[in-house]
Amino acid sequence: MARRGHRPSQTQGNRPRLWGRHAVTAALANPERTVRKIWGTREALSSLNLPPVLPVVYADAADLGRLVPSDAPHQGLVAEVDPLEDVWLGDLLEQGSTDDPERPRPLVVLDQVTDPHNVGAILRSAAAFDALGIVTQDRHAPPESGALARAASGALETVPWVRVVNLARALEEMAEAGSWRIGLTGHATQTLPQSLADIGPSRRIAIVLGAEGEGMRQNTETHCDELAKLPISAKVESLNVSNAAAIALYAVTVR
Repeated sequence: MARRGHRPSQTQGNRPRLWGRHAVTAALANPERTVRKIWGTREALSSLNLPPVLPVVYADAADLGRLVPSDAPHQGLVAEVDPLEDVWLGDLLEQGSTDDPERPRPLVVLDQVTDPHNVGAILRSAAAFDALGIVTQDRHAPPESGALARAASGALETVPWVRVVNLARALEEMAEAGSWRIGLTGHATQTLPQSLADIGPSRRIAIVLGAEGEGMRQNTETHCDELAKLPISAKVESLNVSNAAAIALYAVTVR
């Protein structure tokens, strides 16, 4: 049977450059990541245990600054890497089946969240709350990049990231695997804590979040089991999607 939820292969030769101590050291520590080349100051490189086959270029801060976007905080380290291998949704759900049945790890689903800083921050929160992984659309999510890896602070290397062609079909696959899908939206009639109160801790939760401004698409909402909102005050209309994800993950973890 064909595997579902697979993202298309990335274009070969499209190697992102990562920068900053957390992003680079996490990439070096990830056995699933191929690091092709590293640039750094002598001070920054002296603290790393680098494989002897890795090409290393010593450079000063000004030279490093020309390798990355303007004003990027490279902290003396830049690495060129291969994109991570594809992750299959079916494999991720199967991996989740080995969780503690009383405390399954949550999933985070992003509907056309395209800002790399937001996706990176969500990856960081997903790592902090031990989420099973994040799921995004293939065409409406940012690629791996230095900015995203910097915002993720190493979590890009540790949190599985599934890219799917059809998000609605992926949500159906999650439901078939036993996940309860809660879409976060401001027009919901109940709050997330109220929704979670009716769900036992042994049920896996998939938190679904939409893009800033537009929110979730209608088709995505219809593929959620229920909709909920965060109990924020009327002083603000909404929260940044990465902040909302962190709060939702905390709520799911402590339920």
